[in-house]
Amino acid sequence: MENIDKKYMRRCLELAEHGRGAVSPNPLVGCVIVKDDKIISENYHRIFGGPHAEALAITNSSESVSGATLYVNLEPCCHENKKTPPCVPSIIMNDIKRVVIANVDPNPEVKGKGIKILKEAGIEVVTGVSEKKGKQLNRFFFKYIKSRMPYVTLKIAKSLDGKINDDIGSQTQITGVEANIFVHQQRSYYDAVMVGANTVGIDNPQLTVRHIEGRDPYRIVLDDELISPVESQIFTDGNQASTWLFTRKDSNPEKINSLKKNGVRVIELQTQYDGLLDLKEVLAILGEENISSLFVEGGQRIFSEFIGQKLFDEIIFLSTPKLFGKGLDAVKLTSTIELELVSLDKLGDDIKSVFRKK
Repeated sequence: MENIDKKYMRRCLELAEHGRGAVSPNPLVGCVIVKDDKIISENYHRIFGGPHAEALAITNSSESVSGATLYVNLEPCCHENKKTPPCVPSIIMNDIKRVVIANVDPNPEVKGKGIKILKEAGIEVVTGVSEKKGKQLNRFFFKYIKSRMPYVTLKIAKSLDGKINDDIGSQTQITGVEANIFVHQQRSYYDAVMVGANTVGIDNPQLTVRHIEGRDPYRIVLDDELISPVESQIFTDGNQASTWLFTRKDSNPEKINSLKKNGVRVIELQTQYDGLLDLKEVLAILGEENISSLFVEGGQRIFSEFIGQKLFDEIIFLSTPKLFGKGLDAVKLTSTIELELVSLDKLGDDIKSVFRKK
């Protein structure tokens, strides 16, 4: 029975992935309904505020789901505090006999309550099937629900000798076409993308999704000294995507007004003892705004602060097979940080390596 359960749970996880970039801050959920060892319905959570995977699968089944087994990668919800009806009553009313789950929902409003209600209704419930893969799939959601802080991924494009440009103060195109497409795909998956003021000034980035179809993330600029040029694309592109700028409270009021007139949301904070913005406070504010995932694209100062304070969850290195011999180091650290290698792949001529914080 275990191998069969893993087989159908694998399909749940595949289906759930289709919702990436569309359901946040909700989790990615897929559902498969099986009867007489045959899939009679399958679906996934498609858009935030829309029907859940279980509801869609039950409603759109090719035949009666009575007596069937329902596979779902996250515990079915049982609470009313959301835009859609809870799934547990529907499972019970439709006489489903067995429910197989990968992960218990860490949301305090659910967290085992859905499972308890199903069991009390006489339904057999199996949990922990492909649990590790389920946690990996919903790592953004799990981090956000438990901490109310976004999952933070740093994307560092660099040479093999660790440089993010070949001449300090100038823009350098480091990676090739395949890596660039990958970056745009990642942007579409995350709620927000972040850069520092130096990156805005040197690279003049758009930070939108262009090489693929997908949603634009919120664009976040950290600029404690308010040195970003107000004419930068990110501030003047007609709000192609929403832009937020974090700066300190004593910043130039005229410049702040100019940014606000262009539709930029300016958030003024007290600085730390060293004059820098408090990254923990920034992340807490993003969490309050339902931003559950953050893709950090540069530059050196931002990378160094996130890594040095251990405020990241994941680092994606995109390495070009070149040695620059000069330029700006990607990161400056004063202590050792241990990482766990997750994956290593090629993107055209470039190398993609993914690490997580231990």
